[in-house]
Amino acid sequence: MTFSTLPARSLLLPLLAALTLAGCVTAPVGDLPTAPPTPIRFKESPQRWTIATPAESRDRGTWWKAFADPVLDGLVERASLQNTRIGEAAAQLAQARALLRSTDADRLPQIGLSAGATRQAGANTASGSQPATLTQAGATLSYEVDLFGRLARASDAAALDAQAREALLQSTRLMVQAEVARTYLALRAADSERALMRQTVQAYRDTLHLTERRYQAGDVAELDVARVTTELAATESQGLALDRRRATLEHALAVLLGEAASGFALPAAEWSTALPAIPPGVPGTVLARRPDVSAAQSALMAAQARVGIARAAWFPNLSLTAAGGYASPELGDLFKWSARAWSVNALLALPLFDGGRREAGVQGAQARLDEALAAYRGQVLNAFRDVEDQLASLRWLQEQAQAQDQAVASAARATVLSDSRYRNGMVSQLELLDARRSELQNRREALQVKSAQYQATVDLIRALGGGWDSVPSTSGQAPSASPRRLATG
Repeated sequence: MTFSTLPARSLLLPLLAALTLAGCVTAPVGDLPTAPPTPIRFKESPQRWTIATPAESRDRGTWWKAFADPVLDGLVERASLQNTRIGEAAAQLAQARALLRSTDADRLPQIGLSAGATRQAGANTASGSQPATLTQAGATLSYEVDLFGRLARASDAAALDAQAREALLQSTRLMVQAEVARTYLALRAADSERALMRQTVQAYRDTLHLTERRYQAGDVAELDVARVTTELAATESQGLALDRRRATLEHALAVLLGEAASGFALPAAEWSTALPAIPPGVPGTVLARRPDVSAAQSALMAAQARVGIARAAWFPNLSLTAAGGYASPELGDLFKWSARAWSVNALLALPLFDGGRREAGVQGAQARLDEALAAYRGQVLNAFRDVEDQLASLRWLQEQAQAQDQAVASAARATVLSDSRYRNGMVSQLELLDARRSELQNRREALQVKSAQYQATVDLIRALGGGWDSVPSTSGQAPSASPRRLATG
């Protein structure tokens, strides 16, 4: 509609000026405190940092394929589709995106249609005190002028919340994939240990048969039979404990896959999974690649934006509303030109006294910002610690594995010599049983060290934020540990 009267133009001129200035004025926001200093390199790795950009939305890669195990590949893919924690994180991301769309809608004009009929009586009706019906139809337009950036910052905060949820979804997916790999590798280690126990049980049975024959021939005492029987029963008991552990691991794996434990089974198989080597230089991108660090960073920036929202409450709010349509006491005359009606309103509101509500809002937003900063600093420190822990574990486990291999070889040789000497009557049964017990213990410890190497490798990959197929190759300066700062208007 058009306005030809001077009062209407005079009313709109200040409103147009307010709209022009709206995008240029924002509430001030303070600077963020400094984040933890970034070290030049990891203590457990000689490689320097590599330059990398934030990568909260980057695909983590199919890192589990480096283990070259088709069974593991299938399990991880099933978990990625069916795991309940991943589904929960995906739903939370959808909620955050819906809230972002709702927040963005507050910055746009709101348009609506209305129609109604009112039955009333009184001095303001055409028929005096007689009841009359007033029929109305029209359209409404409302718009809040974002003079001080309150709505813009609310939209920025909602967008950062959505980014944090996206990073948390990536973190949850990476965590589930790592848990599947850890559980599967622990199950295969249990299979290997169970096979070792079965071999040892069979060896004890052979020894028991030999000892019983010698006892019947009068060559040994009944005490020798009792000793071998004790070792056989104790070893069988340890094997049953491993069976129980394997069943528990299988049930845990079923839950990770989003399946009922009662209907899931993974047959025992030989442990043929490869042990991948982590390429040099990968740890340098840990801050950029870890999704939990990116989520903490986005949450920190959202808290900073909400400080600006709270401070904007001290400034006036300007709302524009317009309505136009028709109103008539007769339904047949409703859409005649003479029944037209319109109105334009501008409301500038500023609370003068609120009992300290706005100040409390600013203090609360600042406290939440401090909380988010502390959480971000803690996440950064944990990222460094996680990588250092796994790098140290892999280094010491490699040396431990070499020493344990020597112990296994020596124990196996001692068992062969003791068995030969026992069969020839040169040593007592105690020496043979002690040798076999030592060999079994060292072989089990070797398997446990091997399992720890696989577990530490998976943990290191998770600490690095996933696969390394897309890691930048440029090296030199260290990436900043300080969070990105939200731009002000």
